[in-house]
Amino acid sequence: MKKLGLIAGMGDLPMAIANEAKAQGYTVIAIALEPLADDLLSSYVDEIKWVNVGKLGKLIDSLKDYGIKQAVMAGKVSKTLLYKSKITPDLRAMKLLFSLKDRKDDSILLAITKELEDEGISLLDVTLFSSNLLTSEGVLTKDRPTDDEWKDIEFGWKIAKEVGRLDIGQTVVVKDQAVMAVEAIEGTDEAIKRGGMLAGKGAVVVKVSKPNQDMRFDVPVIGLKTLRTMSKAGARVLSVEANKSIILDRDKMIEEAKKAKITIIGYSGKPLL
Repeated sequence: MKKLGLIAGMGDLPMAIANEAKAQGYTVIAIALEPLADDLLSSYVDEIKWVNVGKLGKLIDSLKDYGIKQAVMAGKVSKTLLYKSKITPDLRAMKLLFSLKDRKDDSILLAITKELEDEGISLLDVTLFSSNLLTSEGVLTKDRPTDDEWKDIEFGWKIAKEVGRLDIGQTVVVKDQAVMAVEAIEGTDEAIKRGGMLAGKGAVVVKVSKPNQDMRFDVPVIGLKTLRTMSKAGARVLSVEANKSIILDRDKMIEEAKKAKITIIGYSGKPLL
């Protein structure tokens, strides 16, 4: 019997991963991070254990109790929790945080990965259980970008890749080849709101993977919430990196994008024919 530990944060991705893993013959045991994971997750997995997001020791002990040797991380865990006193890290988490040279996303996630590996638990690529969710290349909606919007996509791509290289964020909002907002600790939706407020109508949202993206964690994800935030902000185009980002509820996304007059593109940095 193949067992997969699913370390689950916010959003719908953990449920999509659970479905695919079960289809591949895995028994899926979720370690659901409180207060982030969705209550609905329990109906998608074989077993579930709720662990406070700050309790790294309990998380690892729970995986070991279930005999988990392979795990996958899915769902957002916002770093803002560290700064809003919403969590109380346990001793193991505190030791990990104090051992870091900085608190960039990759630094934290790589340290957690090492803690898991030291306990005999391998962290697998998210894409092993979400290949059907990867964003395909090309214009995914009926409407194509205008010439000016293409310029913004190309401009935004270069900026977003540099921001990703610095491990600041994965999203930028641009208009008329000027940066309106850069995603940092606040997350994609808040960056879109801020960028839309500054740009007015017609902003272009560009989301990319980091240049050296580790597909075990922090893979870019877009879903209906992203689209609805864009609609409220008056943004016009969503460009996401093809083959290195995940699109949830693709059919619903395209349907809602059509109603909201938003264009969605899978882009890889090269001109689309």
